[in-house]
Amino acid sequence: MIIGVGIDVAEIDRFGQSLERTPGLLKRLFVPGELLLPSGERRGTASLAVRFAAKEALAKALGAPPGLLWTDAEVYVEENGRPRLRVIGTVAARAAELGVRHWHVSLSHDAGVASAVVIAEG
Repeated sequence: MIIGVGIDVAEIDRFGQSLERTPGLLKRLFVPGELLLPSGERRGTASLAVRFAAKEALAKALGAPPGLLWTDAEVYVEENGRPRLRVIGTVAARAAELGVRHWHVSLSHDAGVASAVVIAEG
């Protein structure tokens, strides 16, 4: 059963400008594993923007309740290329409250826009 659906878009350049203006955003929005590629290099702006869009979509799928922490959700990609979510703390609590047992995630970035769709399934 589908419990919630969320979608979000982020303009990549605008997101990058926000990160430049407010460097502390990186720590408020992302966990360490989201900031680095497997090689240890820092992820590019498009990759970070699409992860942010996924977190926004996740919040929408949960009904956008107040009090969710951005770092209580991690967007990662499996070896086969499939995007996934790992949730803890405030996000996991809200998901449990709603009966979410599985997440479906789709990520894309093209033409200067990052987009994400999240489906919460019970």
